[in-house]
Amino acid sequence: MEIKTACQGCHCECGVVVEVRDGRVVHIEGDPDHPENRGIMCPKGLSYVDLVYHPDRLKYPMKRVGKRGEGKFERISWDEALDIVAREFNKIREKYGPEAIGFAWNDGPRTYCIPYTALLYAMGSANSLLVAHICHMPSYIADSLSFGKMVSSEVGPDYGNSRCIMIWGCNPPATHPSKAKQIFEGMARGAKLIVVDPIFTPLASKADLWLQVRPATDDALALGMLHVIINENLYDRDFVEKWCNGFEPLRTRVHKYPPHKVSEVTGVREEDIVRAARMYATLKPSSFHHRTALEMHTNTFQTLRAMAILMAITGNIDVKGGNLINSLPKGYKSYFELMTGYDFRPPAEVENKRIGAEEFPVLCGAESFRPFSHLPTAIKSMITGKPYPIKGVFGAVNWITACENAREAYEGIMHLDFLMISDFFMTPTAELADIILPAATWLENDDYCDISYLNFFSIRQKVIEPVGECWDEKKIALEIAKRMGIIDRYAVKASSIEEFNDFRVKGIGKTFDEMKKIMYVEEPFKYKKYEEAGFNTPTRKVDLYSTVLEKHGYDPLPYYEENPETPVSTPELAKEYPLTLITAGKHIAFYHSANRQIRWLRELNPLPRIDIHPDTAEKLGIGDGDWVWIETTKKAQGRVKQKARLTLAVHPLVVHADAHWWFPERQGELRRQGYWESNINVITPSDSPYDPIVGSTPLNGLLCKVYKAEEN
Repeated sequence: MEIKTACQGCHCECGVVVEVRDGRVVHIEGDPDHPENRGIMCPKGLSYVDLVYHPDRLKYPMKRVGKRGEGKFERISWDEALDIVAREFNKIREKYGPEAIGFAWNDGPRTYCIPYTALLYAMGSANSLLVAHICHMPSYIADSLSFGKMVSSEVGPDYGNSRCIMIWGCNPPATHPSKAKQIFEGMARGAKLIVVDPIFTPLASKADLWLQVRPATDDALALGMLHVIINENLYDRDFVEKWCNGFEPLRTRVHKYPPHKVSEVTGVREEDIVRAARMYATLKPSSFHHRTALEMHTNTFQTLRAMAILMAITGNIDVKGGNLINSLPKGYKSYFELMTGYDFRPPAEVENKRIGAEEFPVLCGAESFRPFSHLPTAIKSMITGKPYPIKGVFGAVNWITACENAREAYEGIMHLDFLMISDFFMTPTAELADIILPAATWLENDDYCDISYLNFFSIRQKVIEPVGECWDEKKIALEIAKRMGIIDRYAVKASSIEEFNDFRVKGIGKTFDEMKKIMYVEEPFKYKKYEEAGFNTPTRKVDLYSTVLEKHGYDPLPYYEENPETPVSTPELAKEYPLTLITAGKHIAFYHSANRQIRWLRELNPLPRIDIHPDTAEKLGIGDGDWVWIETTKKAQGRVKQKARLTLAVHPLVVHADAHWWFPERQGELRRQGYWESNINVITPSDSPYDPIVGSTPLNGLLCKVYKAEEN
């Protein structure tokens, strides 16, 4: 039997056809009829046959026995597990206040964060403990401040109808393959491709122009391009005059960034800066895509604002072939509508207790477009109790691999009174939990998809019953709320998975069962929607000059600022640490730290690797395949080792390390030791200075040194 559904191995949520025999999945392939991927699939989605039936998969609820960190658990019933969770969280609420509880998530695109966030809010807390400050939220907020919507990530670029495509700080063939397909289709129709990246990626090899920017200087490069576009009158004068706020102050600001000066800062040739600006501004319509590599330094937000302004002043917003403003079918409760809508969120007085709300109101406060706690500050609060202690955490999270300064994250967890993890496998963080709950995969639950879609939503329907005793996390959240006595405060008025799913399509007059017969609903797309009601900003125009930033005391226009630790800002330190480290690269086989249990995905990338230029390696006595130690200036945090991969794709002064590494194939104490062996986040910083607006940390652009590890 073949059943259509939608994958959730990454954000793309591709349509799939699943073959089921005798109640077991035997084959997965792309759905040629699905509007997102039209048949293609990446290895992550195809591997779920192996993931679902993996012998190490979590299948039953478990509770910790012995001390936290020893990795000892015993099987218990769901009733006992949920009763413990409810009891412990109610104890924390009563003793410390509801804000002492947080919801954490980082290692999967699973939309269970809607029911879990609703559970958090029902508890009376607003502490969403996600790695939001370095993953997607800076981009989401920068676009929202500028346009009122996100337009420059997976959702927005209309590559297929573009004449020029600019890809900046991301690698869609590895991270969003369905979008990469659209890029190649646009190129096949004649679009020119510009890639801005410190690494010569496979996509860069296909580009008409590749700009090898010095890590963490992207804001200077964007401002230099704006200088060219404005001074050569290449901007869209009609759009700017009618629909942009603050153009003249912007003109004055970019005057400080002529291409020859920007070239000195970024390492990009002056003529290439000018050429890129002219291509993007004149080969209209142009589309623009950036991603998380730009969100990992101390001037993240102003960098992203500069890129939003590039899209705006060239008139490439909500036009065919540009960056489109999505519009999902009316009446449908989308992921972002639920996560950002004020009918879903708690009162302002609760939101303003969120950790980070005072220091980073644009990221964490009640007026944020999509608020989260500032995670580094929250982890410190677990250790210090300041500004107040976080004592209980629940969710699907692997902080030991995902958080900067991983040892500090470990210490924070060890200070918790209670940790509940729901996941597919025993991860480094799950091993520290008090209760572990086995989660159902996308093949085993009913849900909706829309995170990466422009004008439609899709159905994800259960194709098999969950293995073992795994549960849909919507059910987990609802049952915890019932046992805690807070179901009446649950934002989604539902007492079952069926009611939860029906709630989201009630506005279009359907039930989930009726939707399964349709599979997806598409909204006819309309361009230039802003002509009807303006943009969803305070001025109803594109805010080049941000009144929101000005209100909070920030510079309302973008500017360049050197990272605090670079060969330019700290030349003496650079003598000991002569290389610049970047850590944001992704591999198509993995989603953050997930999937490393899957044998054939590991064959694609079996060991952690660091890319080093051959000339640099020769000077250091390093050969291809040698294990090398990597050290940053954070000496107290230790060092990690990875295998050297010699490649011309990186600059001689730059090294690029794999992220989120651990070794699930090891057992017991050897596995726990492995958590610190090769994970680059062991040696990344969690302390200030942060980006002043969204609290980002410099995971890209760090000084480091690399040397051969004699022992293997």
